[in-house]
Amino acid sequence: MTPAAGSAFNTSVAGADDLIRLHLSESPHGASKAALQAAERELARVNVYPDPERQELVRALATHWGVGPEHIAVANGSDELVLATALTLGDRNLPGLVTDGTFPGYRACLELLGRGCAAVPAAGTAVDVAGFAARLPGHGIGYLCNPHNPSGAALTRQELGALVDVCGRSGVPLVFDEAYMEFAGPDVPQTRDLTAAGDAPVVALRTFSKAYGLAALRVGYAVGRPDLIAGLRGTLRALPFSVNRLAQAAAIAALGDPDFVDGVRRSTAERRRWFVGELDRRGRAHLPSVTNFVAVAARDCARAQDRLAADFGILVRNAGLFGFPGYLRTSLGEKEDLERFLDALDEIEQNP
Repeated sequence: MTPAAGSAFNTSVAGADDLIRLHLSESPHGASKAALQAAERELARVNVYPDPERQELVRALATHWGVGPEHIAVANGSDELVLATALTLGDRNLPGLVTDGTFPGYRACLELLGRGCAAVPAAGTAVDVAGFAARLPGHGIGYLCNPHNPSGAALTRQELGALVDVCGRSGVPLVFDEAYMEFAGPDVPQTRDLTAAGDAPVVALRTFSKAYGLAALRVGYAVGRPDLIAGLRGTLRALPFSVNRLAQAAAIAALGDPDFVDGVRRSTAERRRWFVGELDRRGRAHLPSVTNFVAVAARDCARAQDRLAADFGILVRNAGLFGFPGYLRTSLGEKEDLERFLDALDEIEQNP
């Protein structure tokens, strides 16, 4: 997939490393020291190909999830798994189903492969769960982002259960992209809560890029029914070494350091509470979030995004590029950077 200029995929900005990066939901906490040390040790073996089956990491993830290794597939980020699921799962003669106003990768993969894609309009700023459930039968595969990107909201247990139920009854595979689930509190339902003993063709996608802080190393994984996972693994073998040696070692070590991720989760929740309070104090509307980003209401978001970058050196994402207009999505970065963002946004809107 080649991103078009100005598209939601086009994340490259000249000199972006020198700017305030609040546009890609990157973690300001970095990665676990154990993960960094594990990656560094592998530098001495960069002449040796990585394990194409990712066996040690698969076993570590299986233990982490309390499932057998046959339930896990590992890939080069969850982006590769979106493509692999589109290549592999469901009836490829039928279009896939997505929602409007979310991560565009699902639609891009389906259309690139010629499967086609239908989209369920949002219900205001929320996913239309009832509409999605009603339309899923008759499609080849479905994709839902939960927690939702870019709104930051998560499905309720009732909503998630209804989707899993229609997936099981229709037999249409349903892929839940849970890239931001590590940031959600313990009361937020996730796919594993409803599918442990079920037969629904559900796949959950997770990533080490967000809470684990390993975005540059590109490690994602899928959890699902063994027959679905076997199909994904078969497809992924077309790119046998796509998960490099450093990435595999770092991910294994990161799983072995749960205190780090717990600390990231607590710090993110604290930063989110402060930021939402600051938005309320300034009278600026926003959407509820359980993630490491917040959708902030703004006027003329395309212009605001460009001026923030050009005049203030601050990168945020215009959610209109996702088909979710009226909001700027900002990562929960350092406190001083978020204050600079809000001050700059106020200045832009006061002096158009």
